[in-house]
Amino acid sequence: MDDRERSWLERYRQGDVNALGMLVEQYRRPLYAFILRMTEGRVDADEIFQEVWARAIKRLDRFDDRNLLGWLFRIAHNLVIDQGRRKRAVVEAPAEPDTRTRWIDRAPDARVGPATEAAGRDLGGRIRRAMARLPPEQREVFLMRMEGDIPFKEIARVQGVSINTALARMHYALGKLRQELQSDYDAFARS
Repeated sequence: MDDRERSWLERYRQGDVNALGMLVEQYRRPLYAFILRMTEGRVDADEIFQEVWARAIKRLDRFDDRNLLGWLFRIAHNLVIDQGRRKRAVVEAPAEPDTRTRWIDRAPDARVGPATEAAGRDLGGRIRRAMARLPPEQREVFLMRMEGDIPFKEIARVQGVSINTALARMHYALGKLRQELQSDYDAFARS
């Protein structure tokens, strides 16, 4: 956590509810993206996001100020696993992720033209589908590292494995993604 985030946390602990809003906003994008991808675009990503914060708020007074995002990812990880157990469903990749809740992806970029945007959306879809085909443990490591910039030591702690296992999962995830997206990479390299 940086000094600004520690300040918000301390202000919240002293009763400033607006400071909690600043923390939620600070971590919204990486945390929600992680949850959304771990639930593979299910509509219940919103519910899990809210439950993460509900559980975090109950324990913020005891949080030790080290890595708030890592702690939030750990709560989300546990909730996603609990949800899977409750539903007893095998996680399958949908044909297309549910983009109704992906307001970030719908925001237009003034620097990108329509053709580039369409090509990027197509490539983004292929990347998401390739990511969804990763084994859940590898996908989780990949997302925590890429979306949240969580250190591997923290990822290992969240997953309850050794740091070497977390590193190996990332290595295998990258290898599988590289293999599945090789034709896209070759086309990009030629252009």
